[in-house]
Amino acid sequence: MKRNLVYLLGGLLILVASCSFTNKSFEGSDKDKLLVDLIAYVLEKGHLSPKDFNDAFSKDVYDDYIEALDPLKRYFLESDIKEFSKYREAIDDQIKASDVAFFNLTYDRLMQRMSEAREIYKEVLKKPFDFNVEERIDLDYEKHAYAKNKKELTERWRQQLKFSALERYAGALENDKIVKEDGELQDVAPNGKVTDKVATEKEARENTLTAMDDYFNFMDDLERTDWFVIYLNSIVEEFDPHTSYMAPEAKERFDTDMSGKFEGIGARLQKKNDYIKIVEIISGGPAWRENELEVGDEIIKVAQENEEPVDVVGMRLNDAVKLIKGPKGSKVFLTLKRVDGTIEEISITRDVVELEESYVKSSTVDKDGNTYGVINLPKFYVDFTDYTKRNAASDVAKEIARLKKEGMQGLVLDLRNNGGGSLKTVVDMAGLFIEEGPIVQIKSTGKRQEVLEDTDDEIQWNGPLVILVNELSASASEILAAAMQDYKRAIVIGSKQTYGKGTVQNIIDLNQFLRGDNDFGNVGAMKLTTQKFYRINGGSTQLEGVKSDVVVPDRYSYINIGEKDQENPLPWDKIDPATYETWDGYIDYEEAINKSKKRMAENPQLKLIDSNARWVKSQQDIKQYSLNYDEYVNEMNKDKETVKQFRAISDYKTNLTFSSLPYEKTLMAKDSVLEQKRDRWHRDLSKDVYMEEALNVLEDLHLSNIKRGKLADIKG
Repeated sequence: MKRNLVYLLGGLLILVASCSFTNKSFEGSDKDKLLVDLIAYVLEKGHLSPKDFNDAFSKDVYDDYIEALDPLKRYFLESDIKEFSKYREAIDDQIKASDVAFFNLTYDRLMQRMSEAREIYKEVLKKPFDFNVEERIDLDYEKHAYAKNKKELTERWRQQLKFSALERYAGALENDKIVKEDGELQDVAPNGKVTDKVATEKEARENTLTAMDDYFNFMDDLERTDWFVIYLNSIVEEFDPHTSYMAPEAKERFDTDMSGKFEGIGARLQKKNDYIKIVEIISGGPAWRENELEVGDEIIKVAQENEEPVDVVGMRLNDAVKLIKGPKGSKVFLTLKRVDGTIEEISITRDVVELEESYVKSSTVDKDGNTYGVINLPKFYVDFTDYTKRNAASDVAKEIARLKKEGMQGLVLDLRNNGGGSLKTVVDMAGLFIEEGPIVQIKSTGKRQEVLEDTDDEIQWNGPLVILVNELSASASEILAAAMQDYKRAIVIGSKQTYGKGTVQNIIDLNQFLRGDNDFGNVGAMKLTTQKFYRINGGSTQLEGVKSDVVVPDRYSYINIGEKDQENPLPWDKIDPATYETWDGYIDYEEAINKSKKRMAENPQLKLIDSNARWVKSQQDIKQYSLNYDEYVNEMNKDKETVKQFRAISDYKTNLTFSSLPYEKTLMAKDSVLEQKRDRWHRDLSKDVYMEEALNVLEDLHLSNIKRGKLADIKG
């Protein structure tokens, strides 16, 4: 059936995408073709930096899409790739013609190869593995060629399955070892009998088989539309890493997340290559309370209570999330690959995750008879429907007022792990620390360059200010840190540079472009990059982020974790600087920075942290592993011994004592959970070498200001 579906010119579209869409017709009732045409049109007209649909673009889409379908190269054969390659420079033509022939070919072939793979792994796992053979597996799949035939493919599966079984086999045997009186290790099972290695190998294979069955059962649950979303996002993500297509189900999950309440473990996950990685621990959630997960950990298996673990390596993020989420009170068991390479299983009791701990919190700290304030801001939150309600800027203003009542003489604003949020709150918050002036410059799709300014000459805090950042400080937090650095209003302490996300995205409902009587139902939404940020000095925060005044190492120092390490990031560029005058409230700004650098260079705790960070990087660079039991265990034990020397990092303590403000102490009398949260936070702060140095810098700034005040009094 033919039907003309007309794009509608809506006010929301003009506001969000900053461009106009002309009428466009679609022929046929094929929803796939509609989505390709619709998404391509929105990208061309609405994206901040649109790309040409040409042969070069086609090659990039092709490569990323094939890798997304088969990242471990365990499905497609060399002959399949040869057949697919005729489309490598034709995807742009397919997009222009609303043709989905390439997708149809790859989807049908993938379904065929996955069906064959199910038979392969079952056949391989029927035979015992010999863990005494000297052989190694190479996990650098990007360098692997595709298998020429079924024999080569089967051998690839055999190695992968053997490696998975070896992890289980070695874990079982090592757990059964006890130490005799003479110090020698002996294999002893829990029942006191010598471990039956044959039975242990069989059990490891059976568990591997169960895990593979579970994985393929999940894959069987996927519908054709799920795979089509992968194809669409292979197109969309060529524009930049933050632009994406959201199918109706994904949009619903997004809306649920934005509502601020859900049931789960309280962690944000990201698919990186073939692994599910922890990118954020939500404050106050189950994972935060139990304190066993860390940012950077990779989840390799998930198990429900009294069930076998399911391998999630290679699994779609959405499917892994379904396994991890669950009703309040239930337990989920996660097998983790830590950032240092060690493997560990933990359990977390699921609960209702409320984002209350994403709100600002503050504390006082006494140091050498002086009182300083600490404000932690996990994100720049706002109620988009009503700005007069609770938001990050107004909350920080309230906390500053409360801290001033307690005699605060200097303030640390902690933006570590702050992934950003509302732009308006950044501008308003920066205005708390300066009289007035520009805060950030913006380029938007279809609009002139503009400067957002603080026009209120009232200052909430005019004393010493230090801002803490790390590699995970992104977007809005980078804008604030950059503005305060450009004004020389604050000293920025932290990583070599922040995350480097200098773009902003808007959610565009694609349904608004179709008439209400269309036959396609809900077509989903797009997260579209429409703006780019620039510092008031003219430089973009994109890629380069904010470079700290005082650079200190942390465990992420050598890991590829920033915007520059993502696929297809927008480039760094520069515009003319805005007109502004630097802060004149310090007389020893540079001197305080130099003192801090000298202290940090001589700090043994930071030297240990740097050594740990380098070792973590070296572990991530390892791609080959032994499939021989003795060699595998030796490598594993060496890693354990290395990890021991870094345990002193968590033993570090300062002489600082942190205290909640009076209003919170009143709340704690009725809320033991709040008291628990703050006690935990204060304990962490008392062991935090970065916070310790931030307070040292505040002390330097505060004492110099006292001296200046005394000098003024004498002159008077």
